[in-house]
Amino acid sequence: MEQNHTSMCPRFEAAFCVLGKRWNGLLIKVLLSGPKRFKDISALIPTMSDKMLSERMKDLESIGIVVRNVYPETPVRIEYALTDKGRALEPVMKSISDWAEAWVEDTSDCFIAETSEQEAKS
Repeated sequence: MEQNHTSMCPRFEAAFCVLGKRWNGLLIKVLLSGPKRFKDISALIPTMSDKMLSERMKDLESIGIVVRNVYPETPVRIEYALTDKGRALEPVMKSISDWAEAWVEDTSDCFIAETSEQEAKS
């Protein structure tokens, strides 16, 4: 059976929509080391606005990659963690990290985007 190479597999395309969305990869990478509070995630990705962080966490939660855990303490503690679905991305993230170490030399495009976003935050 011959495959049509002009169209992408819908699941593959959907996966790239999730992973390719700005900030999602960084959020998944940060959460791979374990559950984090909002302020801790924000501190680890300082160029991301709190509004965008909140939006992306809701997005990732809605597709089952992240879970929001609320602990009834005083004060209330809220942590974000990867689900099994999210943790299954670990080898993917490692492969991307390995590829970046081997092939990405010029990060100026990232810095330009970060500078523009930081200016928008001010």
